[in-house]
Amino acid sequence: QVQVVESGGGLVQPGGSLRLSCAASGSIFRINGMGWYRRVPGKQRELVAAITSDFSTNYADSVKGRFTISRDSAKNTVYLQMNSLKPEDTAVYYCNAVGISKITYSSFTSWGPGTQVTVSS
Repeated sequence: QVQVVESGGGLVQPGGSLRLSCAASGSIFRINGMGWYRRVPGKQRELVAAITSDFSTNYADSVKGRFTISRDSAKNTVYLQMNSLKPEDTAVYYCNAVGISKITYSSFTSWGPGTQVTVSS
């Protein structure tokens, strides 16, 4: 099994910054990509940012220029640096890891439990 755990959420004022971290562990042969998603109550979960094994990145239009995703492949960890935060960034942020299991050599998709980010004065 593969476990994914997020950390770094909290309360921040508009215009402030937060850095989220996400670590994947367990029976991992290879991670192909990791990403951050968010969900606001009453809305569908949406992609925020994603990064592949060759460090290609993809961002939602609403966060381009403000958020930066990065990855430490050796630690199976991904980060989300969030700057110039807005109240509309308030959501539960989830981390996702996609890869190959070293037990079955089949693909896996694992999600973390989520971390709350609240942007408010």
